[in-house]
Amino acid sequence: MADLVVWYDGACPLCRREIAALRKLDRRRAIRFVDVSEGAPESCPLSQEDLLARFHARENGRVLSGAAAFAAMWRAIPLLRPLGELARIPPLPWLLERLYRRFLVVRPRLQRWIARREAA
Repeated sequence: MADLVVWYDGACPLCRREIAALRKLDRRRAIRFVDVSEGAPESCPLSQEDLLARFHARENGRVLSGAAAFAAMWRAIPLLRPLGELARIPPLPWLLERLYRRFLVVRPRLQRWIARREAA
């Protein structure tokens, strides 16, 4: 059974690419990736709207979002584990969350750009 649950937007071309790359790195199958584009699973404590608005993961029973969820995912993949551990050291969690929030502003444009590239 996976150590970590990651909920992602399977309708988002950017998200699909990122998750595909992470699946390849997750050789131990430590992460259970759940596509929430068609609804939140019953076992999820959050609404589909919440899951689509920000990146979420559940690590050791605790639901994380944003940069903290990315750091948890990095910790589950041996190659990326050092990054995930670094992300625990103050003030890095604060800084990474600030960067994640800025990313959310440009995310719709990146999604459209990738969708146009895939369609071409």
